[in-house]
Amino acid sequence: MKESLKHRLGRNLRALRVSRGLTQEKLAEDLDVTPRYLAGIERGERNLTLDSIDALAEALRVDSVALLTVGVDASTTTQRL
Repeated sequence: MKESLKHRLGRNLRALRVSRGLTQEKLAEDLDVTPRYLAGIERGERNLTLDSIDALAEALRVDSVALLTVGVDASTTTQRL
């Protein structure tokens, strides 16, 4: 079964967040959302706007495409300056 885009984004978000040493609480605070909402994104339960995806990418200092890419390697994903 093909992985949904929401689930891929959530998996990549979690991998990038963990690789940056961020808790859900800290990232949620940085994004001005609740930890519960962020957890829903990571589980692939939330539909996000392009603006929301861009905000996530900015908070993690990655290109938005990194959140949507199949098999993103969080340890080698280039951070935005």
